[in-house]
Amino acid sequence: MRSLPIRFVLRAGIAGAAFAVIVMLGLPQTAQAQSPAPTPAQTSPAATPAPAAAPIAPVTPAPAPPGQAAPEATPAQPGDAFGESADLTAKTILYVKGSGTWDKAFDTLTASFRKLKTYLDKEGIKPDGMSMTIFTATDDTGFDYEAAVPIAAAPKNPPHGDIMLGQSPAGQALKFVHRGSYDDLDNTYEAITNYLDDKRLEAKDMFIEEYVTDPVTADVKNLVVNVYVLIKPSGTSPG
Repeated sequence: MRSLPIRFVLRAGIAGAAFAVIVMLGLPQTAQAQSPAPTPAQTSPAATPAPAAAPIAPVTPAPAPPGQAAPEATPAQPGDAFGESADLTAKTILYVKGSGTWDKAFDTLTASFRKLKTYLDKEGIKPDGMSMTIFTATDDTGFDYEAAVPIAAAPKNPPHGDIMLGQSPAGQALKFVHRGSYDDLDNTYEAITNYLDDKRLEAKDMFIEEYVTDPVTADVKNLVVNVYVLIKPSGTSPG
């Protein structure tokens, strides 16, 4: 197993490659050495003066290819958490378990949340917190997940079928805030990877997306998502 979720590692590799391209394209050319002009004593009256060397045009660094520049690890808005320590406590959740591919991740997750909402409305159960996705396994093409909604207490009638009752993960984590479309989360994960590398922290093979804006009803281009990265005990939180 990789030390970080594959979604983090792959994006970090892409960012590193982009940086190398930027450096290569941005290096200025070395000016060619010019021979010194002859002194008056060396110049023959009958000699034809040599034409002056053409000036060397300055080299403008090429811009980075669109979409390849590594994002800065800074909050989207003042006050947004980025690497803030968080102590997660277990919550009672109703969840739908499944698998999906990254190219259709948002559609897969929202379908699960719609299923949960239908069940909650039917049973008259109110959510007790924000909906979340618990990513339990990832690779370069897809992921295993639990789309969950926290509730105050276990329902009188146990859920059945695809709906299950359980507990959300608990432990030491770091919180990061994402604002924007779901597709743009890739950029946030790149920044998170760089942050963990800088702090020499090791993440568990599990991470959580908590949706401040309802992914089912909100504008898909204007989501607010809290990303929680669970840290292995051997890691230390930044001071």
